[in-house]
Amino acid sequence: MTEIKEQKKLFGSKKFYGNALAVAVPIMLQQLIQSLVSLIDNFMVAGLGDISMSGVNVAGHVLFVFFVYLNAIGMAGGIFMTQYFGAKDKEGMRHAFRFKLVMGFAAFIPFVMVCIVLPRQVLSLMLIGNTDAEAILDEAIKYINIAFFMGVPMTLSVCIASSLRDMGQVKLPLIATVAATLTNTLFNWLLIYGNLGLPALGVQGAAIATVIARTLEFAILLVIYIRKKPDFAIKLTGTFSLNGKLFRKMLKKGSLVLFCEMVWILSETVTTAIYNGRGGADVVSGMSSSFTIANLFFVAFGGIYSATGVILGKTLGMGELEKARKQKTWLLSGSAVFGLMMLVFGLATTLLIPVVFGKLSENAIEICRQMVILMSLFMPVWVYLNAQMAVARAGGDTAMGAYADSGITIFVMLPMILMLGNLTEIGPVMMYLCIKLLDLIKITLFHFWLKKERWLKNLAAKKADEL
Repeated sequence: MTEIKEQKKLFGSKKFYGNALAVAVPIMLQQLIQSLVSLIDNFMVAGLGDISMSGVNVAGHVLFVFFVYLNAIGMAGGIFMTQYFGAKDKEGMRHAFRFKLVMGFAAFIPFVMVCIVLPRQVLSLMLIGNTDAEAILDEAIKYINIAFFMGVPMTLSVCIASSLRDMGQVKLPLIATVAATLTNTLFNWLLIYGNLGLPALGVQGAAIATVIARTLEFAILLVIYIRKKPDFAIKLTGTFSLNGKLFRKMLKKGSLVLFCEMVWILSETVTTAIYNGRGGADVVSGMSSSFTIANLFFVAFGGIYSATGVILGKTLGMGELEKARKQKTWLLSGSAVFGLMMLVFGLATTLLIPVVFGKLSENAIEICRQMVILMSLFMPVWVYLNAQMAVARAGGDTAMGAYADSGITIFVMLPMILMLGNLTEIGPVMMYLCIKLLDLIKITLFHFWLKKERWLKNLAAKKADEL
């Protein structure tokens, strides 16, 4: 009888949520610091005007796509990393780390093409119909030609940092992030406007600062990697051996995660391009500045996702399936409450808009304010969706995201935004509201999908068959 009552409990103990917060809070703090520094960066760039800020944000979208890809690879490998960690299988963890490295560097050919070979042609696709397109492109290319050099250090940093988080070691990546973000802020101040006798380089200075910061972040993580020798560490001078059968298994699961994330980023790119076509530089800067503010409360996503993945992945890897079933309910209930808290926090961030972006045009500021309010109202839905996705992926059920999430995006959302863009005259904020209402359908589909318990699997127990 006690077991049945515990199974039906919506919320776990204080100790359970304390353990979850021990994973989530450092990750959210790390992302909050990054977001605050990004806010400061945008404040500095905004002082150059709508055109320069629009150029940096258009170029930054390409880097964002690359970063999303790297994070997707980190999540894909993390499915196995967390379970092997729970099973205390060091060799399995090393295979998961190798998978991250190989797949991370697989993106470099398209990354080089976009940043170095065909930047203007690619970036112009995001400014179709914009009245200031050529001026914005000039600034964007200045930025991306330099920011390209952060590709290698960022790839290695994501592989190491994500693997440490998969083991629950969330404080070490935080140290690297704090150092890198402070460095980024300092060099932005020095190079954008030419302080302390240095040349005023504008958007190029912002790009140089970003490269320096990313390189420092990697250097710190490399020192941690060499000195701490985490369980997933491989010899830097040894043979880079891959287990083909296990790699293919990871790729099969990981490809669905990657597909889901790339469909999402494709949809974001298409919608951003359509928003940008609704006016001039004021629309581009207004929309992009709203996401800079929203990143302050979007930190909830990474914390919830990682805490859910680490806790459930470890439990599943230990073979305690009944315990994982209860934890799933507790985590989802906790995420619902946390989403409401983030709604309030999001609304409070609107107070920052006139302070940070006061030098932008009045229309840009108003677009920014409307968007931040709208995104704040959606936070309970989005936090819960992230928790649902993390539950599924913790047990290797990557099909939920690939079919349910991506299916709605491809067959409903993208046609909807194209129709709204071509057949109506509504503004970007109203367009955003229309397409985000689809997330209410996703949350319902995910609920029924998770009840089938395809995620309730111990992947680590099956590794012996692959070796």
